[in-house]
Amino acid sequence: RGAPGSEFKQVQHTIPMLSLDKVFDAEGLQQFDSRIRKLLAIEEPIEYSCEPKIDGVAVSLLFRDGLLERAATRGDGVVGEDITHNVRTIRSIPLKITSASVPSLFEVRGEIFLPRSGFARVNELAEQSGGKRFVNPRNAAAGTLRQLDPRIAAGRPLQIFCYSLGVVENFELPATLGEIFTLLTDWGFPVNPELSVARGIDACLDYCNELLARRPALDYEIDGAVLKVNRLGLQENLGARSRTPRWAMAF
Repeated sequence: RGAPGSEFKQVQHTIPMLSLDKVFDAEGLQQFDSRIRKLLAIEEPIEYSCEPKIDGVAVSLLFRDGLLERAATRGDGVVGEDITHNVRTIRSIPLKITSASVPSLFEVRGEIFLPRSGFARVNELAEQSGGKRFVNPRNAAAGTLRQLDPRIAAGRPLQIFCYSLGVVENFELPATLGEIFTLLTDWGFPVNPELSVARGIDACLDYCNELLARRPALDYEIDGAVLKVNRLGLQENLGARSRTPRWAMAF
């Protein structure tokens, strides 16, 4: 979020990292669903992939021949910052993919965050060493990724949940986002355990309400839920506005 700075090498995203439109109530969700079914001329319920909206830092991970080549922040969606040196220290991000079915070049997108438990530890250590306390886990994650010294990131328990693929070469993608999550898991990437596929917008609303009721018990900060049309072909038909996809909504 925000324009890239100057200390870091700039990275141009081949496929822009779009932001999401937001709604704040059941009515907004119903309108989103009506709009989509109207655009697609579909009357039956649409299948949505539902996931928590992690309050972290959106990143792009580029792999070539199974090896992590580059990691970048979202930045302004078109240009981000190269943070490869820090991302290499995050234990849950594979640096090498051993699966035989992996594309020659592919980009994984995800959200890097600091768990609540880790955040408490980071602030405790800052206090002991006379450093500055962070206001919230998101600021702590963003501040850590913008350090020039990777030893700082290595000493903090950053994690990632991966949510999509960007650029992919020489590989046939599956038909649904749900199957992409399965692929990501097979390749060794962490995906959110709260993922679900819901048919129809009422089932999506149930998912959102149930997730938000459990929000205090999660070990990471969320600021809502994200709903995406599950079928990739329908996503393609719906396309995007200049900054946001038509097929996704944050609640």
